[in-house]
Amino acid sequence: MYLLKKGKVPLQAHVAIPEGLCEEEHGRQGFSGPVSHLYRIHPPTGWVRIEGPLRPRAFACSALATQDLGSSDGHPAEVLRSPDGGLFISRRATSMPYFVRNADGDEVHFVHAGQGRFETDYGSLPYEPGDYVVIPKGTTYRVMVETQPSLFLIVESEEAIRLPERGLLGQHALFDRGLLAAPELDGGPAPSDQAGGETREWEVRIKRRGEYTRVWYPFHPLDVVGWKGDLWAAKLNVRDFRPVTSPRYHLPPSVHATFQAGGILISSFVPRPLESDPEALKVPFYHRNMDYDEVLFYHRGNFFSRAGIQPGMLTLHPQGIHHGPQPQAVEASKGKTHTEEVAVMIESRRPFVVLPEFEAVEQKDYALSWSRS
Repeated sequence: MYLLKKGKVPLQAHVAIPEGLCEEEHGRQGFSGPVSHLYRIHPPTGWVRIEGPLRPRAFACSALATQDLGSSDGHPAEVLRSPDGGLFISRRATSMPYFVRNADGDEVHFVHAGQGRFETDYGSLPYEPGDYVVIPKGTTYRVMVETQPSLFLIVESEEAIRLPERGLLGQHALFDRGLLAAPELDGGPAPSDQAGGETREWEVRIKRRGEYTRVWYPFHPLDVVGWKGDLWAAKLNVRDFRPVTSPRYHLPPSVHATFQAGGILISSFVPRPLESDPEALKVPFYHRNMDYDEVLFYHRGNFFSRAGIQPGMLTLHPQGIHHGPQPQAVEASKGKTHTEEVAVMIESRRPFVVLPEFEAVEQKDYALSWSRS
């Protein structure tokens, strides 16, 4: 189809929105396909009641009682699942007494709290808050906790994790690939892992279709003394993410894409200057993303587009229902020159299902937060 204009509209999307109107983006394929902008008298999130599975939802991840918080022998809790991938919360209080190997897919661990290290086939990677740790499918690893508890948001994808194409921005935009940290081989198992004169076994738990097969070895499973290739565990911290911004135009969230895997897209929102043009929109525009469910995990800072959100919370906005800035955020944004928030967005082309144990930490009134003054 071809471009049309009807009624009262600005010449440029997200700029000089007519007084008293709200702009809504109605698009396909995320923010890269066919699109129209609708100019409404009322915010499309101004509902007074919602019933049904598409209501926006919020969860307090830091209150979730995961297995690995209560027992070193436990596993992360799966909280959301779609045919494109799964999301897990780990609140590990102590180091893993076993090793794990995921045969279901690649994993991306985002570190919200805690310090320690990932011990992998490829060597050790220390972790701290703000780290993304990418573990390729089939890698044997364990998490060694130094400050507790460590809280991880884990994204699992059957498709391989890769870096998105940057197009005309070039391959060094957002972060240089040279910033990806590789593991360091430590020269063999730590003294505490060595069997000495006693017979000892080491356990590896292999995950396939959500079930674990347990294998025991008479030797330490991380006995690699050398490796080469282009498949390896890697780490990136959000402080090294350099967002693309525009002083005169509010860019869509897809410009912050950090990792991609099939129908899963992971994006990073980090401190950045806001639009300086007085006519440009500063807050996220209203939209009804028709092709992706959107999950936001709030890491730290002042989340100026949302009220009542604390670090460690997660929100789910299903495809098909409107979302955008809350009324308080629209007014507050007028005097702001930059944002100090750090958050991670996970989008799934196919819908997420909320698993039962996650409902125990849901904030039930979140869907009505747009209608509050």
